[in-house]
Amino acid sequence: MKIAVVTDSASYLTEQQASENNITVVPITVIFGKTTYKENVDLTTKQFYDMLQTHKELPSTAQISMGQIQAVYDDLAEQGYDAVISIHLSSGITSFIPNLEAYLPNITNIKVYPFDSLLTTAAEGNMALLAANLAKAGKSVDEIFTALKTLRDSQRVDFIVADLSHLVRTGRLSNASAIVGNMLRIKPILNFDKQGKIVAVAKERTSRRAFNHVKREITDYINQVDYPVRIDVIDGDNAAESENWVNDFQASYPQAAIDTSTLGPVLGVHAGRKVMGAVWARDWKSLL
Repeated sequence: MKIAVVTDSASYLTEQQASENNITVVPITVIFGKTTYKENVDLTTKQFYDMLQTHKELPSTAQISMGQIQAVYDDLAEQGYDAVISIHLSSGITSFIPNLEAYLPNITNIKVYPFDSLLTTAAEGNMALLAANLAKAGKSVDEIFTALKTLRDSQRVDFIVADLSHLVRTGRLSNASAIVGNMLRIKPILNFDKQGKIVAVAKERTSRRAFNHVKREITDYINQVDYPVRIDVIDGDNAAESENWVNDFQASYPQAAIDTSTLGPVLGVHAGRKVMGAVWARDWKSLL
């Protein structure tokens, strides 16, 4: 069986990663006023954050349409693929996965297997990389799904936002009432719960204390597991701080693989500028 791998642009795979691993990335739409942009096609991350500072109207997003994803699957069927493993943004923050599952009876030219990442950014991207490499190795859909679930179960994420108002405005923070009253005086630490929803889990007074909170969680995790760990540092228009985090993690966790990723336009709509975060998990390469 010839298996294709599809993901969306919220995985923030680089163009090189997608090309080298034969992964199809479907762009999500960002809307400024009456103008729509396909993420990383019509709008780069730098352009987005520049516009976020200058536009009077705050942006919004529109999920991938069924027509858009149908066109992707049709193209893959024409290329001779028998099946698609389609890995997407957490169902806790978008209805795309349940919409796709409901639409599946309309797709008759190729077999589609949706997989809910329950996360986003590098966590979603690493799942796509794992699936693509296993497909290349000739593994079955069942074998790939088993590996994906193992990776997903091992993944943890914390991120620190400079301004909670974007997440509150777009309704993506599930327990906003527990923390929003003090949002101007704290550094909130957020993660994804088991349902893939964004929740506030802690708050610190300074960026340094928030970073130390994240680092304690990573240290505890590494001390408890018996497999290789990968840490992805994620920033939203915060390259200098990303470099600081990477340098610290490389010194503190020499046994871990350290990489970087970007919080691009679609997630930047909800999180705003100057976000910092980390995804840590079993190194996906150990599951090949």
